[in-house]
Order: sequence, then structure tokens, then C-alpha cells
Amino acid sequence: MAVRFPILYLVEPEAEAAVLSSGVLAYLVRVMPQAHFTIVASPQSAPLFMNVPRLDRLLILEKEGHLEWLGLWNQIRDTKWGLIVDMRGSAISTRLRRDKRAVRGKPEAGLHAVEQAARVLQLDEAPAPELFVSDKDREVAAALVKPNDKPILAIGPGADWIGKAWPAERYSKIATALTATDGPLADGRLLIVGSEADREIAHTIRLSVPRNRVIEAFGRLTPLQTVAALSHASLYVGADSLWTQLAVASGISCIGVYGPSDDRLVGPWGGVSVRGPRSLAEYRELDPRLNQAIQHMTDVPAERVLKSARKLLAERAARS
Repeated sequence: MAVRFPILYLVEPEAEAAVLSSGVLAYLVRVMPQAHFTIVASPQSAPLFMNVPRLDRLLILEKEGHLEWLGLWNQIRDTKWGLIVDMRGSAISTRLRRDKRAVRGKPEAGLHAVEQAARVLQLDEAPAPELFVSDKDREVAAALVKPNDKPILAIGPGADWIGKAWPAERYSKIATALTATDGPLADGRLLIVGSEADREIAHTIRLSVPRNRVIEAFGRLTPLQTVAALSHASLYVGADSLWTQLAVASGISCIGVYGPSDDRLVGPWGGVSVRGPRSLAEYRELDPRLNQAIQHMTDVPAERVLKSARKLLAERAARS
């Protein structure tokens, strides 16, 4: 009988950051078949890890306060852990019995978040973001997408700050050009993902193709169901957001549109980042804390994104 190897894994509280580092957890699942996992997450990141194989417990740390950490410690202190992996960089592992621990340190300048996560375990190769999707989630996604022989362009227009949001009209230009009869995704369908808060911007984009070719997934799917839905697409285009990182985790070709974000750190892993004419430093001159209600992304032209999209699709066609 195999000996159980208990692993305590603390993921980041922010869902987007948790997706970026998710490849490390998936790596442990694959290379350590004897491992059983207790995962600590926040209300935002916990739904991403419900289907991790050999998951014993999924504990939710509601806040970062002293009482919450004490409550967590009381739940995990009785176990001697084979390994503790702390992507939060907290001090809790110093007070727990364990054989080994790996704690995230200070970020290294210029290193992508996926590589930063790999450094926690000192991995030679950075594992790409990967989430575990259940058969039920795939069934729900397939019922909405209704896969057929037509290609699918996925768009995730939502962003958590207006400064990161690319104008809806430019997503529409991309959708119209790529799914046109003479486009690389000829007569293809349009899958729009996001939250219910993205309904207004999604409505503008959905008008770019005939109604019977639109799949409205915003506000209708969980994050893991969104990953399943995106796996049916040929290409994804989106902003600096959770939805873009979910697209990366789905394994499809991705284009991220960036302005006041450092795409060297959070750009789509294995995908393409498209920027406008301004550097991050130039955005910071106008908006030092990058938090003002300014539409920074208006100088990123649709033509630049469309060129990258055509190139990615041509490369994919050549490989297949």
C-alpha cells in the first residue's frame, strides 16, 4: 500500500495570480502520485481548485487578519506535512511540522509570473498554467458552446479597471475581420467570456457577427466551466484579466492586449502580447499609481492586434 504524502499548498488570494502559478500545483499532482493535497485559498481563488486530484481539503481563508490566520493554523497544526508550498509568502510554515517547505520570496525584476512560481520549487522548466476541469464542467460548457465543424473565436473584453479595458469597437473589428467569409476563421462563431459586469461591452461586440453565430458565456459559466468552453476555440483575444489567464490555462492560442500593465510579467504565457506605442513608464508618468479612471488603451490600434491574430492562425494552419 502506497504511503500518503501530505502536501499543504497555499495559493494566492487573487484569482488571476493563482491561475498564473497553477502549473506548479499541476506539476506536483503529476510527479507525485502518492501526494494528497490540502489547499488554502481565498473566496476568489478557491473555485479554481475544486477538482484537484487527491484533494483532501479545500480551506478558505476569508481575510488576511490575525484571527483568520490563527483559525487556519488550528485546522492544519495537527498534521506533519511532507511538503508545504506557500505561494502567498507567509510565515505560517515556520510554525508547522513539516519535512520540507518552499515559500515564495520577493519577486525577481523582469521575471514572468509563471517563472516566478517555478522558482519557488526550483524547477528547471516553468510549467504552463493548468487547471483541473471536471467532466461535469465540460458537459455544461459543451451544452452552451454546442461544438460543430465551425471555428470559434473567443473574446474576453472584461477588465478589473477601466485603464486596462480595450474599446469594444476594436474587438468588434477583430471579430468581423477574422470570421468573415474570406477570413482565417471563415464563417466562424464568436464566444464571448467574462462576468455579468461585462454585459454592456459584450453587447457591442456581439453585434459584429450574425446573431446565430454568437455564444454568450459572460455571467453564465464558472471559471472552470469557462476554461472548458475556451478549449473549443481556435483563438482567444482579451485584455489583462483573469479571462486571459483562463484562456492560457485552456491551452488555446492567446493574444493579450496591453497598455498600463507589464506584459513581461503577466502576458499570456506561450502566447502573444500586443502593446500600443507607449511604454509602461510613459503610462506611469500620466498615472503614477495606475489606478485612475482613465481610458489608457485607446492608443492600441485594432490593426496591430489583427496582424498578430492572422499570423498566429497562419502558423497553426501550417503546423496542422
